[in-house]
Amino acid sequence: MLELKDINKSYFQGKQEMPVLKNVNFSVEEGEYVAIMGPSGSGKSTLMNIIGCLDKPTSGSFYLDGKDILKYKDNALSTVRLNTIGFVFQSFFLMMKQTALENVCLPLTYAGIPKRKRKEIAAQALKRVGLEDRMNYKPTQLSGGQCQRVAIARAISNHPKILLADEPTGALDSKSGAQIMELFQSLHEEGVTIIMITHDSEIASHAQRVIHIRDGQIAEQ
Repeated sequence: MLELKDINKSYFQGKQEMPVLKNVNFSVEEGEYVAIMGPSGSGKSTLMNIIGCLDKPTSGSFYLDGKDILKYKDNALSTVRLNTIGFVFQSFFLMMKQTALENVCLPLTYAGIPKRKRKEIAAQALKRVGLEDRMNYKPTQLSGGQCQRVAIARAISNHPKILLADEPTGALDSKSGAQIMELFQSLHEEGVTIIMITHDSEIASHAQRVIHIRDGQIAEQ
């Protein structure tokens, strides 16, 4: 499903090169549930951005579903993000003036799905995450855990091959976090490939496999 070979990523401050990722190698099989774990500053967010096709490495190879992603131009990468990857972020990134249903409809709108059909799909996704009775609520009327469920419904609405989650419970209380982890487990059992970024060992323990990253390098798997 996904393979990274000798991935390096550096940023520049003036003429000074600041290496963030150093010869990162790992792969993820279809249907796997993987956690990438590391402290702040370890490079895990940079790695997530590369996996999510939001950024490109300085050097190395990245194959997604057998395709050489680094040869893709921006428009093609946008299509990959839309159709192949579902994103779940710590801060939800919901449109505050729109209802839960309208938020979940957004990627379906970009995908060109007709209005009636995308409402049906969005409603089904919200039902899948247990929010069928909150479809017309706006984020300000929902709890943090419910907002994250809306974000998950939005992420799975296009039936992506990979669900990429960045600290999905970081902004939630322990009870809401446990509910989100139960939902991820259920999605994994349905065959969704999940890659989760976290600094929390308890959250990482829900995954089948944990990849530890320290100082920009894979420390252990």
